[in-house]
Amino acid sequence: MMKKVLLVDDEILVRENIRDCIPWEREGFDYLGDASDGEMALPMIEQLQPDILITDIKMPFMNGLELCHVVRAKFPQIKIIILSGHGEFDYARKALSLGVEEYCLKPISASDLVELLHGVSHKIDRERSEKEQLEGLMRRELEKAGNSRHKLLSDLCGGLLSAPEAIQTAETLSVSLVARWYAAAIVDLRPAEPSNVEFEAAGCPEWNTVLEYIQKACDHGQMLQYPASRTKQVYIVKGDTEGALKQTLEPFRRILALFEEPTCRFPLFLGLGSGHERIQGIHLSFLEAEESLYWQRLTRQNRQNLLEVTRSSIQHSILLDRQAFVRFLKIGTSRHLSSFIPEFAAVLQSVDWNASLTGYYILNDLTLEVVKIAEESIRGPGDSGQSLRSFQGRIEAVGCWDEACAYLTHLVEQFWLWRARSADRYADLLHRVKDYIAANYDKGYISLQHAAEHISMSPSHLSKIFSQETGQTFIEFLTETRIRRAMELLQSTQCKTYEIACQVGYSDAHYFSNLFKRVTGMTTTEFRKHGTMSPARTNVRVARGEPHDHAVSGSLE
Repeated sequence: MMKKVLLVDDEILVRENIRDCIPWEREGFDYLGDASDGEMALPMIEQLQPDILITDIKMPFMNGLELCHVVRAKFPQIKIIILSGHGEFDYARKALSLGVEEYCLKPISASDLVELLHGVSHKIDRERSEKEQLEGLMRRELEKAGNSRHKLLSDLCGGLLSAPEAIQTAETLSVSLVARWYAAAIVDLRPAEPSNVEFEAAGCPEWNTVLEYIQKACDHGQMLQYPASRTKQVYIVKGDTEGALKQTLEPFRRILALFEEPTCRFPLFLGLGSGHERIQGIHLSFLEAEESLYWQRLTRQNRQNLLEVTRSSIQHSILLDRQAFVRFLKIGTSRHLSSFIPEFAAVLQSVDWNASLTGYYILNDLTLEVVKIAEESIRGPGDSGQSLRSFQGRIEAVGCWDEACAYLTHLVEQFWLWRARSADRYADLLHRVKDYIAANYDKGYISLQHAAEHISMSPSHLSKIFSQETGQTFIEFLTETRIRRAMELLQSTQCKTYEIACQVGYSDAHYFSNLFKRVTGMTTTEFRKHGTMSPARTNVRVARGEPHDHAVSGSLE
């Protein structure tokens, strides 16, 4: 790449001689022109941005050293060559202090000047290459850090990290993770669907305003964000108090309320989880947000279908009181069921079940609400998708008002059955999972996926059940099991740390040592000498990731 050269000298003969005696282009240089003093040269430097500046020292108005001082301050990338008729040491020392590349005495031959220019040109090339390499390295490091940050947040939401592991990884990545309260939000934006015009017409504020709010919250450390897919963004919202967390979530809730309107067609879905204390709550809130997103999508689609159907029929005023139905689900009794249903469903008597889909969408909307409540409050049917398909099959068979009442009666009875079974339905399942962990904790590959396959359940459903029923994520319980077994081995054997690490499922002894210290507050050596077992305390520490001070207690108790 040709280097641009600008010449500054008050002697016109010198300027003309240098300009005319060097074959600039052939030597790989672009001669930009010349100036008679530093003051005249500055606007040219500003405009033309030379790579190399050749200047004399003794010049009127602004001399060469003054020019060098200004150029070094404003354009540090420009290389400077001084050609001077003054050989005094003070001039040379001053020039070198200003970062001048070369200080040469006049007269200088064209060949010598070309050699100087090539030397400076090679230095420019070398510095540019080093700069590009450094920028590339920094870019790769940033990408690596970004990917690691993404994995950290994703693993937290997926319940794949214990609190100590999460805290340690976050510290390594300089991620501000620690807080008292957490909640998860999932935003799914599908831009290929209806336009912003419809969005604004629905009375909703600009989505860009919401994005600006979210970005500010992320900048201030109130939220951590990562992309879960091409259309989905996940936000981990933090708060030092429950009130602060709710305040940060409030704009999400306002937007969610607007999106729940039946007429909303903006292509955005928003899932919100509730607030939870401690790091383990991130996973629980994320599961709630995913569930919220799932039901929002189903409900909105069903209501839009109902809106389309009623637009083309005369049945515009058929509305079921869903809140009354929900209240009856929660506090009603079987003795009043036979009287409540006909009264509640009286508005459906005008539905033509054979000629219109209106009745189907009305009953389906109510069914979605009931199954959603069951999932949220009593952990419902387990496989909500299969239950919905079963319910929808029954709705399709409804052909008259009496059959609609029979269906609603069945819906209520099924909810009550789920509620009755919810108290102990997962006891056997959790017992099997814990037995599986107890038998396989020493295998490094054991994971939620393997445990789910062992009990024939999806990993996501097992993760949700395990967290909700035990108050720990699967990985936290596994870590607790391994650390407690390591403590036993430290007290009952003389095995070395790396041997114990292997025996409890960790192939990396260094990682195991750091994790043990974070969980127990002691190194393995310290625990072997001074530690005592306290299973209850160990359980609390693994789950919560609390700091410890073994110097005070001398044990885990």
